[in-house]
Amino acid sequence: MKRLIASIIALFAITCFSLSCEKDDICAEGTPTTPSVVVGFYDRDNPDELINVINFKYYSEGVNDTLPVVPDGQATSFNNIELPLRTDATTTKWGLIYNRPLPNGQFVQNTDFIEFNYTTQQAYVSRACGYKTTFTLNPVTPENPTPNPLITDNDPADGFWIASIEVLTTNILDKNETHIKIYL
Repeated sequence: MKRLIASIIALFAITCFSLSCEKDDICAEGTPTTPSVVVGFYDRDNPDELINVINFKYYSEGVNDTLPVVPDGQATSFNNIELPLRTDATTTKWGLIYNRPLPNGQFVQNTDFIEFNYTTQQAYVSRACGYKTTFTLNPVTPENPTPNPLITDNDPADGFWIASIEVLTTNILDKNETHIKIYL
């Protein structure tokens, strides 16, 4: 009898525990999360044509590791990248390293920096997923005439490899569209 009562109590406890779990205890795949800035690389002579940048790497200022992580000697080629923005700051600066091909078949490494200034807004997603942060790039105004994003060069002697930038949208709400076009 004691076994039967203990079994019923255990079964009741397991049933209560199983029923107390809710659907949103797990953040489902595809749930909107904090987006990154999507940057596409385009041909300056043909602005609608995506082009690949070869042996391309990038890093966030203050971080020693470069992305993407690839074995030494392996080439990379991208026509777009996602650059995460800091959620704990209003400025993020990325170093974009392009190993530009020369006519003689060799490559020259050139680093340009792209700095984003923005405001953040948090939105509640769910109990399991928590909050996501969205970003709005600060506009260029007469009071603040600095371009946004701002492009700088680490070595003025090698010049910019980025010919120009076009901001397609200042609201970074998701990563399903290109936000910035970089022309080479």
